[in-house]
Amino acid sequence: MAKRLDVTELDFDEIKTNLKTFLKQQDQFTDYDFEGSGMSVLLDLLAYNTHYNAVYANMLANEMFLDTADLKNSIVSHAKHVGYTPVSATSGTANITITFNSASASSLTVNKGTAFTSSVDDVSYQFIIRDAVTVTPVDGVYTLTTDIREGTLVTNKYTVDTTDANQRFLIENDLVDTATLAVTVQNSSSDSTTNTYTLASDLGAVTNTSKIYYLEQVEQGKYEVVFGDGVLGAALSNGNIVTLEYIVSTGIASNGATTFTASSTVGGESDITIVTNSNSAGGSEPETVESIRFNAPKQFSAQNRAVTPEDYKTIIRTLYPNTQTISVWGGEDNDPPVYGNVYVSLKPISGVTLTTTAKTNLQTQLKDYSVGSVRVQFADPETTFITHRTTVKYNSKLTTKTTNDLNSLVSDTVSNFSSTNLEKFDGMFRFSRFSDAIDETDTSILSNTTTIKVHKFFTPTTGSSQTYTINFSNALYNPHSGHNSSSNGILQSTGFKIDGDTDNEYFLNDDGEGNVRLYYISGGVNVYTNNTLGTITYSTGKVTLNNINISSISNVDGSASTQIRIIVQPDSNDVVPVRAQLLQIDQVNSGITVESDDFDGTGASAGVSYNTTSSYSNTTTY
Repeated sequence: MAKRLDVTELDFDEIKTNLKTFLKQQDQFTDYDFEGSGMSVLLDLLAYNTHYNAVYANMLANEMFLDTADLKNSIVSHAKHVGYTPVSATSGTANITITFNSASASSLTVNKGTAFTSSVDDVSYQFIIRDAVTVTPVDGVYTLTTDIREGTLVTNKYTVDTTDANQRFLIENDLVDTATLAVTVQNSSSDSTTNTYTLASDLGAVTNTSKIYYLEQVEQGKYEVVFGDGVLGAALSNGNIVTLEYIVSTGIASNGATTFTASSTVGGESDITIVTNSNSAGGSEPETVESIRFNAPKQFSAQNRAVTPEDYKTIIRTLYPNTQTISVWGGEDNDPPVYGNVYVSLKPISGVTLTTTAKTNLQTQLKDYSVGSVRVQFADPETTFITHRTTVKYNSKLTTKTTNDLNSLVSDTVSNFSSTNLEKFDGMFRFSRFSDAIDETDTSILSNTTTIKVHKFFTPTTGSSQTYTINFSNALYNPHSGHNSSSNGILQSTGFKIDGDTDNEYFLNDDGEGNVRLYYISGGVNVYTNNTLGTITYSTGKVTLNNINISSISNVDGSASTQIRIIVQPDSNDVVPVRAQLLQIDQVNSGITVESDDFDGTGASAGVSYNTTSSYSNTTTY
C-alpha cells in the first residue's frame, strides 16, 4: 500500500480522485472505481467529510485574524485586543432657544427627558433634553438655549451580587448612543449615597479607588459595562445598585429636522416659543465591520494620543462617527501660518458643515488627546466647483441609442465620477481619468473633447466696504503678461451692484497682468470704473478684492443668491484639493454635446470638411 497521500487539494472531486489514486496501489479493494459499488459510496462519504473539515478549518483560520475575519463577533473580539471599542449609533442633535412668554417665578426647572417632536420626510421623531437645567430671568425675560438629542431615555438597574461570577451589566438595546451613557452606583438599597462613574480613558491615572468603568461591545452588537477589579479601578461591593441611563437612537434618519414642538409643558410652562438655531445633525448608524477593521489598528497606532494628522483623523472618526471625509494639517502649513494650532476640516455624512455645538464638543474632547498646548481649530470645507464643456463623438452604426440617450448616459457618468472620485479631501480631479470615463460610457463613443474651468463662491457683507480673498490653491492659466486681456482675461464673475450706483450691474475680470477690474456693460461694451480693484496671483490662484462696497447681489443660476461666483481657468487640467478644499463637478453650468462621427479617411474626400472640436474655443473646419 502507498505510503503517501496528496493532501494539498480541498475540492471534493480532487479529494476523491486522490483517494482513488491511493487505492490503486493496493489489491484488497478492487471496486473503488466503480460508481455503483458500496466502496464508491464510502469514498464519497470520506471525500465529503474531508472537504467539510477542510472548509471549516480554513474558515476558522480566517476568523483568527482581523483582516480576514468575516463574523462580526470575531472582528469585535480582535478589536478588543488592541483596545478598540466599536462606535455606537449616535443621536442627531439640534440646538434650540426656548422663550418662556408667561413665566413669573424666580426660576424654572426644565427636567431631563423633557421631550420635543419633529419630523423628517413625514416621519415623526422625539428629541429630549439630556440633563435638567434651571432657567432664571435676564431683564425679566426667561430664555433657554440648549441642545436636544433625538431618541428615548432608557434606564437599566442592576443589584450587584458578588457571589455570581457570571453577572454582567448589559445595555440591552443595540441602538444605544454610548456618548449619552451615565453610570451611577448607589451604595445599597438602604444607603442612598450615590457615586458617578466615568469612562476610563487614561489608564496611567487609574488607581484602585478610581470611580471608572470600561465599555466593551459584546454579542449581537450590544454593549457591556465593566467595572474595576480593585487594582485598575474601584471594585463593586455586594448589594451595590448600578444604574445605566442612556438614549436609544434611530441613528441617521432624524438628521435634518428643522422645527420642534414641545410634547408637553416645559418647566411647567405651556406658553413658549421655540426657535431652531441649528437643525438636527450628527446622527449615525452603529459602526460597520469594515469600519472596525479599518479603524482599530489605526487607533492602536495612535496610542490614545493625537500627534500626527493621522492620529487626529482616527480619533475624530471615533469621537464623531458622522464623519464622511476629514482633512488635518498643522498650523505651520496653514495659509497664513499659525504656529501652535492644528486645523481640522470635516464634512459630515449628513449636512455640509459641522454645527457650532459639534465643533465645541470636539474641541473639548480632543483636549484629552492633544499634546501640550496645541490648539485645535475647525475650518469649514470650501468647495471648488469644476465646470466642463464636452463634445462627444460617436459612431451611429454601433448603437441604436439617440444623441439624447447618449447625452443622458454621459451626464450620469459625470455625476458618478464626481461622487465617487471627488467630494472628499483627497479627491483629486485627474483629467485623463475623467475623459476616459466619458469614453467608456458606451461602446459607440469614439472620443471626447473636454475643457474645464473652476469657480468658487464668496459671501459679501452688503452695505459695508470690505476686503475679500478667494483662494483656488491651484495655479491659473497665464502664459504671458497681458494674456487674454482683450477678451476679459481668465477671470469672470456673476453680477452685483455697488454702493452709490443703483442703475448698473457690475462684474469682475482681469487684465492678464495681475489686476482685477470692476466694470459694467453699456451698449455691449465694458465700461471700467476701477482697473485696480484687486489682484490675481496666477501662480497660486489667490484673488483679492480690496475695499469694495457691495450693496446687493444679482440672481445666480436663475435664483436669488447671497453669494457671488468667481470663475477662472486653471493652468492645469488636473485640479488638486488643498487643506479644507473639496472638489465637485457643477453639472448645472456644464455642457455636453453629442455628435455623430462620419469620418471616412479612405474615400474620395479622405477626411476633407471633417468638423473637429477645438480644445480652446470654437469648432474649426479643415
